[in-house]
Amino acid sequence: MRGSSQLSLSRRALVATAAATTATPPSQAGAQAAPAADQATRPGAPAMSRVTLRVNGEERSLELDPRTTLLDALREQLQLTGSKKGCDHGQCGACTVMVEGRRIYSCLTLAVMHDGEAVTTIEGLGRPDALHPMQAAFVKHDGYQCGYCTPGQICASVATLQEIEAGIPSHVTADLTAAPQLTAEEIRERMSGNICRCGAYSNIVEAITEVAGRPA
Repeated sequence: MRGSSQLSLSRRALVATAAATTATPPSQAGAQAAPAADQATRPGAPAMSRVTLRVNGEERSLELDPRTTLLDALREQLQLTGSKKGCDHGQCGACTVMVEGRRIYSCLTLAVMHDGEAVTTIEGLGRPDALHPMQAAFVKHDGYQCGYCTPGQICASVATLQEIEAGIPSHVTADLTAAPQLTAEEIRERMSGNICRCGAYSNIVEAITEVAGRPA
């Protein structure tokens, strides 16, 4: 009995000792649960990068994680939410913007890659009281339905006309030595990277041809 009693006491002592040594004071527990105040101070975290973009004619300086896409910088940092995040894989075109006059998928490029460059978003093309001709044409010809893809469609449409005017051929240009002609086939090919799930494609072609000065 004595040996059993001593064994029982030692077990209780062991449990009490373990509880006392493993318990964490509330103040320390709160500190452990709280996230790090600055991500850059965590081991292995990337150093922040300073990026300057000329967005819609205005110089904007940002401090970003170097992994930030141009789309996320525009939407999350500059609150320019016209450019939409659709697939986030460069497959739908909803995020299309123009960088140095050339259209790109902003979800596929990093903001740090465009330091010092000019970025034009749908907000920079026109305002509700002063629409860009392409925006007005989309309204006139019902070039949108749900509207989610429309900002990317309009930016791509403006860039398409600039490409044709500059003589840049497409995959359907018959004569690569001659200036490409503004045909429905050319427009459809050049706009094929912008998906409209509502199916307003014929109306988009009509809007583009009208802005180009051709009968819709």
